Amino acid sequence: MAALIVLAVIVLLVVIVVAKSVALVPQAEAAVIERLGRYARTVSGQLTFLVPFVDRIRAKVDLRERVVSFPPQPVITQDNLTLNIDTVVYFQVTNPQAAVYEINNYIVGVEQLTTTTLRNVVGGMTLEETLTSRDSINGQLRGVLDEATGRWGLRVARVELKSIDPPPSIQESMEKQMKADREKRAMILTAEGHRESAIKTAEGDKQSRILAAEGAKQASILSAEGERQSRILRAQGERAAKYLQAQGQAKAIEKVFAAIKAGKPTPELLAYQYLQTLPQMAQGDANKVWLVPSDFGDALKGFARTLGAPGEDGVFRYEPSQAQEDLPKPEDDSAEVADWFETKSDPTVARAVAAAEAVARQPVDTSLVPEHQLEPQRHEASELPAGPADPGGQLPPA
Repeated sequence: MAALIVLAVIVLLVVIVVAKSVALVPQAEAAVIERLGRYARTVSGQLTFLVPFVDRIRAKVDLRERVVSFPPQPVITQDNLTLNIDTVVYFQVTNPQAAVYEINNYIVGVEQLTTTTLRNVVGGMTLEETLTSRDSINGQLRGVLDEATGRWGLRVARVELKSIDPPPSIQESMEKQMKADREKRAMILTAEGHRESAIKTAEGDKQSRILAAEGAKQASILSAEGERQSRILRAQGERAAKYLQAQGQAKAIEKVFAAIKAGKPTPELLAYQYLQTLPQMAQGDANKVWLVPSDFGDALKGFARTLGAPGEDGVFRYEPSQAQEDLPKPEDDSAEVADWFETKSDPTVARAVAAAEAVARQPVDTSLVPEHQLEPQRHEASELPAGPADPGGQLPPA
């Protein structure tokens, strides 16, 4: 029985020795091993054999990057305002031996160092600078912490300010300021809108006036061209009419003179014709009294003796002289004046009028003119009189 107890104790001692002599360190962890109370070595990610009752694992350190969020810390700014700032620190243990032997608790050390550095940095800034300089504060904190924690075997990767909470009264003031800024921007945008609207309206009115002026200009041009062509045609017609009237009078005089010569009139006939003409001479409104001269008969006798010769019966009759019969007749100028009676329009004038009408019919860009301003112009354009020239460039005869 005693032998069994001794055997059991020996087996227990063997198990304890084996357990003390073997240690498994996982990956991403480091074990600091001491031998007789002094640092011996650092192992990571392997099976380690220890000398029983001589070697021991002092501490295991996590080698992964760690994220530590610290509670809000009161910080006083340069303008004597107290802010509550939350910070987040990203760091990693690079030297497990230093992290174990150089500092008692490196997490508490990082927290206290972060708070102290944050107060130093923010204490030299105003509230507005603090709220708008997060990147600058983060950079300064990381630089100071990385330098200070290097001897602890730590590497600070990043430092972020999670939140900056000013006092409630300051928050209310900031909200009022933000509201005032928003109202200011809204008023500015409204003013800009009114300004743009006024500019667009002015541009539309300007374009409308330009269109009206262009329409009036084209209408004046067409009216002037029509009046000019009308006067030209009337003048040409009057010239041709006067020429025809002169030709008619010449032919009538020639016929009358020939008839007189052929009839050989007597003084009595001339006197009779003269007496028939006298009432027509007295038909004027200004003729109140008309007298027949007493020597009227003697004047006719002298006229007959001058133009006629006495016949066998003693009566004077008109005898044309040889020189008068041989007088040359007026030259025939019908070929020179043939174009006077042409009813077609002048090609130059017709082309000018057609060009003016083409310019008037050209479309105008109305994108900048409001619709309500274009309607009166369309109405006015529809009431403009038609030009004197047709689309083919031919003018109507006078």
